Amino acid sequence: MPYSYIGVRRSAAQASLAQALAALSEEFRLPDGFGPEVLAEVETVIAGHQLPAPDLTALPFITIDPPTSLDLDQAMYLARSGDGYVVYYAIADVPAFVPAGGPLDTETRRRGQTIYTPGQRIPLHPLRLSEGAASLFANDPRSAYVWEIQLAADGSQTSCSVQRATVQSIAKLGYEQAQEMYDAGTGPSAVAGILALLAEIGTKRIALERARGGASLNVPAQEVELVEGKYVLEFRPNLPIEDWNAQISLLTGMAAAQVMIEGKVGILRTMPAPDEEAIAAFRRQSLALGKPWGHDMAYGAYLRTLDTADPKHLALMHAATTLFRGASYTPFNGTVPEQILQAAVAAPYAHTTAPLRRLVDRFVLAICAALCAKEDVPEWATAALDELPEIMAASNQLANKVDKAAIDTVEAALLSHQVGGEFDAVVLAGPKKNGHTTKAAAARSFIQITVPAVSAYCEGDLEPGSVVRVKLESVDIATRKVKFVLAQAATPVI
Repeated sequence: MPYSYIGVRRSAAQASLAQALAALSEEFRLPDGFGPEVLAEVETVIAGHQLPAPDLTALPFITIDPPTSLDLDQAMYLARSGDGYVVYYAIADVPAFVPAGGPLDTETRRRGQTIYTPGQRIPLHPLRLSEGAASLFANDPRSAYVWEIQLAADGSQTSCSVQRATVQSIAKLGYEQAQEMYDAGTGPSAVAGILALLAEIGTKRIALERARGGASLNVPAQEVELVEGKYVLEFRPNLPIEDWNAQISLLTGMAAAQVMIEGKVGILRTMPAPDEEAIAAFRRQSLALGKPWGHDMAYGAYLRTLDTADPKHLALMHAATTLFRGASYTPFNGTVPEQILQAAVAAPYAHTTAPLRRLVDRFVLAICAALCAKEDVPEWATAALDELPEIMAASNQLANKVDKAAIDTVEAALLSHQVGGEFDAVVLAGPKKNGHTTKAAAARSFIQITVPAVSAYCEGDLEPGSVVRVKLESVDIATRKVKFVLAQAATPVI
């Protein structure tokens, strides 16, 4: 799905914006730190932690993350294997640091996941763990769950397994740094070799995703900076290496799902296919906006043809969210459920690659490792299966609310000095009817301002995909309220 992210650089986090962002923690009752019993348990567990006997430190793993990240969940090593490939994907060994039934286990179940706002985060685990002992730092032996996934020449999976082992990353790379190294062919030979294979495997996995009907939307990340007293929004386009990197994570999630389905125990991330009504409505909108979705093309392949620089495509990208609904967690123990597919992935899929930041991954890792070793699945893992969907649903709902509030706050700040000004905008969606007739006086349409690139509501029943001129009537950063009205007639959709 499209994911809106706005990061606030240090220079922008001040005055009313900083105050409004800080108030989000109280508004949404976000946890503030960890209790002494949790911190004490963490120190005890770290002090007693022993590295696993299987030693894979000879393999030159690397990590690729946002440059400031310290909670490093994943490290990879890629190699050729005959006419195919082998993917070694190391995932932080969080289960080893969270005793079942202890204070930290209880607290992580209360939180569910790490919550992010611009300039701060509410971590799932204490930083001593998530940015310390469990994080896959470079040049430091670490305990990990290591997936070994064999791929054929076309990138399709032929086998997989996972075990606890000791690994050591040789390089911590940021996305831009990794992309530059790949493009220039520079860097240590071991790193350059992995990046070259990442491009090769990632490209083949994208082709397989298209072939099976998988879908994803890549939208630019956004950052806010204060320049000469004014907030400025900057776009950072997604890099190819981010897409390739995501494909390795998707591959691992699919492998985990396969292991649990074959073992008849686990928890899947599922999502139903779009219903016929949603598909028909989206096809009509694609036709109206001059970018018809042909019946001979899978919707995932179609979505990859959309260009965020085109106003009509932007409206379609927003409308496409109607095709990605109903995602949930599906637990099972003894009988495989009827619904096992994640429709956007177009395959069975499980969350397993981010245990430092997401609760459910810890349980998936332990279950898969036991199944691969042909051992009994830990009772603490199976006992939690029925409660995990509710925990994750609640934390996802909270994370989405906080994310939206943060974005609305920052966008209000961006516009705060331009009240009375006029802007060009694209209509993303008309008023929500909800089965009732919307009163003309109360109708509001969802728009995307061209510069700065923020989204908001404008009074009036406007045609999706049309280009409009709007006037900013008022802004309130503290309440996140922005009011636009139509300044002149819309340019009709052609």
